[in-house]
Amino acid sequence: MQTIDRAFTIFEDWSLMISVCIALTVAMANVLLRKLTNEVNLYWSDEVVRKTIYFSTYVGCVVAVRGRSLIRIDALPQMIPGLKKPLAFFAHLVTLIFAGAMIYLGGMMTVMMYEDEYAKTVSLQIPEWIFYSVLPVMGVMMFFRTLVIMVEDWKDETDC
Repeated sequence: MQTIDRAFTIFEDWSLMISVCIALTVAMANVLLRKLTNEVNLYWSDEVVRKTIYFSTYVGCVVAVRGRSLIRIDALPQMIPGLKKPLAFFAHLVTLIFAGAMIYLGGMMTVMMYEDEYAKTVSLQIPEWIFYSVLPVMGVMMFFRTLVIMVEDWKDETDC
């Protein structure tokens, strides 16, 4: 499990860094070209920035699970300490259900886009299924990360 965890961490960190660098570079280049010349405009820059934000949002969800940074109920367990473990389990369960839905629905959408030969991005003509494939991949990674966190929580509970 540690090998998979390390591989996911490397993929998440590097892909997020590369996607943000691509978005910033393309956006800055387009702005500079637009301001410095009146004739040159990168018509495809908005599409690239939109797709990299899309990618970084979903991979960022996996990173949020890894860092235990998802939105959860905080005030109630502080007021009633006995609810901490049941609410944490409930939050993990909801995350697993969400990840399962992303795997299933994202997979269906990816297949649907793959089968549609006309489903391509407007400017760059990249097949849309490539971008939709992020959904099931993110779902699998999120599911794995949540299971790891649940095991860690369970081990911490039995050690106490």
